[in-house]
Amino acid sequence: MQAIPVKILATGKYLPKNKVTAEQLAERVGIDEVWIEKKSGVLVRHFVENETASEMGALAAREALKAAGLSWSEIDCLVCTSSVPEQAIPCTASLIQEKLGALDSGIPAFDINSTCLSFITGLDMISYAIAAGRYQTVLLVATEVSNPGLNWQEKQVCTIFGDGAAAAIVGRSPENESSKILGSLMETYSKGAHLSECLGAGNKYHLREYAADPEYFLFRMDGKALYRLCAEILPGFVERLLQLSGLTMEDIQLVIPHQVSIEWLGLTRKQLGIPEEKWMTIARDHGNTLAASVPMALYEAIKQNKIKRGDRLLLLGASAGFSVGGIVMEY
Repeated sequence: MQAIPVKILATGKYLPKNKVTAEQLAERVGIDEVWIEKKSGVLVRHFVENETASEMGALAAREALKAAGLSWSEIDCLVCTSSVPEQAIPCTASLIQEKLGALDSGIPAFDINSTCLSFITGLDMISYAIAAGRYQTVLLVATEVSNPGLNWQEKQVCTIFGDGAAAAIVGRSPENESSKILGSLMETYSKGAHLSECLGAGNKYHLREYAADPEYFLFRMDGKALYRLCAEILPGFVERLLQLSGLTMEDIQLVIPHQVSIEWLGLTRKQLGIPEEKWMTIARDHGNTLAASVPMALYEAIKQNKIKRGDRLLLLGASAGFSVGGIVMEY
């Protein structure tokens, strides 16, 4: 694969004001706090109170713009890369543009959705548009509100999630800089398509017909089956992605994975043979924020000085579908 000369100029993040500890969630769900800490590993997560997904996305975007030293007028495309839309129509990107106060800007805004891989997919797709000159500076936003769709009876599932937003500004790399995407890959194995899903809110099961059965509109996930499928596919996938990039794992300074769960993160890291110091984990104080988890972890890696310009990163994730995806890049 030919390297794509794009650069992440800056990132931003927003967490809802409502911070929920394992103790508070244990009381709500009716289980022991120690069970949550042991099984999910999430000690703190944030849930929205009055915030909407588009408001959170706009706040994360404003921070990214400030960090990049850019104004909204210097952005020529806005892409929302969330797995759960704020509403069925219109796309969440247009609502984020509205919250940014850019009602008459005319700047294109649209969504890219591959569930929890959406940010990785969005970065991959938009990098080609930037390299081709279609866009110059793109604002990618991932903003997720998961808790209304959680089934609070499914304790192993509902205790791993959190809400929040992250944003990244992407542009073409200057000729004198080395920032680039070295390789990207996505594979879908639909034999796992129904291992995590929400049946309602699409056009197959409409609320008007199925309101008496709210479970159609709640998220369900077979975590054990998903892990088994991921364990089967991910090692070979990572090998193919690195080969495509012309690198080995030894060449990677930091892996930034989707924050599925603490258990998944630990087992997957060991299976892939990645040293702990090369593995970015934020799930303990964020939870699984769906598509926002990779850009949130990237934001934290930058903020905590775990990466510097020129470092090689592996963005890695899995999603409903069942899909695996990743990007190898020189930051």
